[in-house]
Amino acid sequence: MKVGMIGLGIMGKPMARNVVKAGYDLTVFDINKAAVDELVAAGAKSASKPAEISRECGVIVTMLPNSPHVKEVVMGDGGVLESARAGTVLVDMSSIAPLASREIYEACGKKGMEMIDAPVSGGELKAIDGTLSIMAGGKKEIFEKVYDLLMSMGNSVVWCGEIGAGNTTKLVNQIVVALNMAAVAEGWTLAVKAGVDPRLVHAAIKGGMAGSNVMNVKAVQMMDGNYKPGFKLDLHIKDLLNAIDTGHGVGAPLPLTTAVMEMMQTLRADGHGQDDHSIMVKYYQKLTGVSIEAGG
Repeated sequence: MKVGMIGLGIMGKPMARNVVKAGYDLTVFDINKAAVDELVAAGAKSASKPAEISRECGVIVTMLPNSPHVKEVVMGDGGVLESARAGTVLVDMSSIAPLASREIYEACGKKGMEMIDAPVSGGELKAIDGTLSIMAGGKKEIFEKVYDLLMSMGNSVVWCGEIGAGNTTKLVNQIVVALNMAAVAEGWTLAVKAGVDPRLVHAAIKGGMAGSNVMNVKAVQMMDGNYKPGFKLDLHIKDLLNAIDTGHGVGAPLPLTTAVMEMMQTLRADGHGQDDHSIMVKYYQKLTGVSIEAGG
């Protein structure tokens, strides 16, 4: 199977490496030449534009920041659809609005292409390890066709329904992660204000009902003061805005999501948009004047 991959950022680059390791014939494109060169050194080929990939590859994976980027790469000048062949499968692994997925799907259909929306969860570390959780939407038979490819990048690959269902599921994921991070930051700040070591709090409660992957990964980053981006705050804001827009469209109120998104917007205004989303703890530091990094 000849595979093309467009988008070699924090997530896309390690995902592409795992595709190569799995033995696929991979061609890559990104505006970042250094990232392309890294993948070529790892065994991939390079393309000069997305249209070149769609001429050569039967499956095309996109991993891009947001809806406009995917639309441009697929539907724009020099894009995938410019030289699309009937039967080619687009696997969009970006986290975008479900309505945008359906729009791109319809455009692909006019060229005889198929499409799966398959966003991921797990951040940079799981992208490197090849242990991402992947949630997919689209025709079940097309999902099954690309299942093995998706498993080269993740250890959980679940079909969630028709096109757009993958991105709807990802929005649910991002709501749960954001609210969980806010709860950890709020709780740990309470611990420090009350004179209790937050690391001991973590040790005491991580095995109980409150325990979660968010707590085990993000609480540790917060306590270590490590905000190297595995998933940027700006990207999480984008996802929550998509969730809120989708909620408005289907009549689902999202009051907690809206509150946490405003906390994130405050941090963006303070210049933290490119930091890891665990920077959320700084919102509480701003409110209270205490830092869980220093235990007070």
